[in-house]
Amino acid sequence: MKKNLFVKLLSVVAVALLTFSSIAGCANGSTSSSGGGATKVLWIITDTDDTFRKALSDSIVSQASALGVSLDMVETAGSIDTELELISTAKSKGYSAIICRPADNATALQLNVTAEDIPIIYVNNQPSDDHLTADKFIYVGSDEQQAGQYQAEYVVSKLGKGSMNVIIFEGEKGHSATINRTLAVKKTLKANGVNANYVFVDYANWTDTEAEKEFDIFMKTGQSVDAIFCNNDTMALGAIQGLKNYGLDYSKILVCGVDATADGCASIAAGEMSFTVLQNAEGQAAKAVEAAKVLGSGGTLDNIEGATKDHKYIWVDFEPVDKSNVSKYMK
Repeated sequence: MKKNLFVKLLSVVAVALLTFSSIAGCANGSTSSSGGGATKVLWIITDTDDTFRKALSDSIVSQASALGVSLDMVETAGSIDTELELISTAKSKGYSAIICRPADNATALQLNVTAEDIPIIYVNNQPSDDHLTADKFIYVGSDEQQAGQYQAEYVVSKLGKGSMNVIIFEGEKGHSATINRTLAVKKTLKANGVNANYVFVDYANWTDTEAEKEFDIFMKTGQSVDAIFCNNDTMALGAIQGLKNYGLDYSKILVCGVDATADGCASIAAGEMSFTVLQNAEGQAAKAVEAAKVLGSGGTLDNIEGATKDHKYIWVDFEPVDKSNVSKYMK
């Protein structure tokens, strides 16, 4: 959904009105700015409607202030044309680096060409390895297959090997997290000797309402289910609500999510959701801003913890969360 254009200045020192029409004039979304350091970074994100995206964006803004980085944020409402226009004018606006959550990771090559010599730090939607370049066009995030692996290993530890009926509620079609989390669930179940019968697999687009509706459709098939794997916590909460709607025992039907959101952790503590995986928004944000500051100054990823040897990635590990340790992750 496109939002009215507005401007905010977020600062640890003061809050004041910022005129940002030179960049935001082409963006049908919100813009804001923070910090006042010598390094100037443009933060492009589709929107902050999703729980994790909002946490990531808020953390990037706060990390920029902490590291003395001047950062301007633009929400593009998912417009690729807006992304391209913002990137094409970034150099003339004095930006030394760009942090970008692309609307479509398949457009990364086009975004790279448009950026010319300005480094881009991609987050939350991983481009193909072919579209990444050492110390210039990189990705900061968590290995999505690790999330699916942890989910599947947890279910195997509780239900054992053999046959089981499985539902998978997937996120956004084509999103790197959707693809890799789902792939890892299937690979890990197979590797652990599970004969999985996938009774229902469909996209719920990261939302609880769609997951609940998809569960309604599943129930009309007359099949049973042993475990429900969801690509994020919000869909897992929708699955839990679906189970409640039909009077099914969610203590026996395992529901797994990803992100360890506040609501997800609360559900685990209440004995509803079985398992989630922390995707560390603060950790990813810190690495993204650190990389932008270093690469924007002509440096390399040599001294950044978590950087891969090929200098194309900075990984922030997922962390498994269940009832035994959920209190550690509750805010």
